[in-house]
Amino acid sequence: MKKTLLLLIAAAIYVPTAMAGDFLGIFPRHTGVEPVTNKLYSDSCGECHFAYQPGLLPARSWQKLMEPKSLEDHFGENAEMSEKDRVAVLEFLTEYSADSTIRYKRSIKIRRSIPDEEAPIRITEVPYIKKKHEDIPRKMVQDNPKVRSLSYCNRCHTQAAKGIFQEDTVDIPNFRDWKDLID
Repeated sequence: MKKTLLLLIAAAIYVPTAMAGDFLGIFPRHTGVEPVTNKLYSDSCGECHFAYQPGLLPARSWQKLMEPKSLEDHFGENAEMSEKDRVAVLEFLTEYSADSTIRYKRSIKIRRSIPDEEAPIRITEVPYIKKKHEDIPRKMVQDNPKVRSLSYCNRCHTQAAKGIFQEDTVDIPNFRDWKDLID
């Protein structure tokens, strides 16, 4: 009887907080990914491309991307940096990676979609990301001169810099009523 009562009390406390996106009021849950807060990273990487949030990849992927050899040929560009900066950026990326968070739901979904033995180096290779974009016609992305690739997240996701990737914040350039075209 006491166990049942305790279970009911625990459920009464847990269920409302879980539904509110919070776990016992201790760990707030957010729907997106944690925004970039590291100036060195945003200045270094954001100089050439959108500074992707660490929560979009697991730590093992960031480790591969930040190896000195990988930076020498970073998707066809030389992205070398001083060893001190490389280590500092890598520490930031792994600390806030998809497998390090319990507060950001999208990062958790990303982590769960990647098999443990895989370490994708492109965010567009992440199974969760691929699935979320699979119904978008080629003409809206690759053939769209204002987008060109799914790797340009911020071209359609208007709140991407804040870590928000919800559908209601999407605005595909040249396609005002894009939802009508993919339903």
